[in-house]
Amino acid sequence: MSFQTISIDFPNDILLALNESENDLKERIKISLAIQLYKLEKLTIGKAAQLSGLSRLEFENELSKNKVPISHLTEKDILSDIEKLT
Repeated sequence: MSFQTISIDFPNDILLALNESENDLKERIKISLAIQLYKLEKLTIGKAAQLSGLSRLEFENELSKNKVPISHLTEKDILSDIEKLT
């Protein structure tokens, strides 16, 4: 798998204020971005997990911790599926 690098500029004192290492902040940004793109339905749960660097189960746990639904199915979708099965 190939990777693309994106740089983000921010003031030097941010890491100090956050009391985090650069790597910890990078990981947190990747997870936050993956969650946001999943919420916006820009990425599937699998691709969002891949972006976050977590396994699918770990990513689903992060979604749960952040109160983000794991499924985008609506009640209408579920009722439609039930009709198709009966």
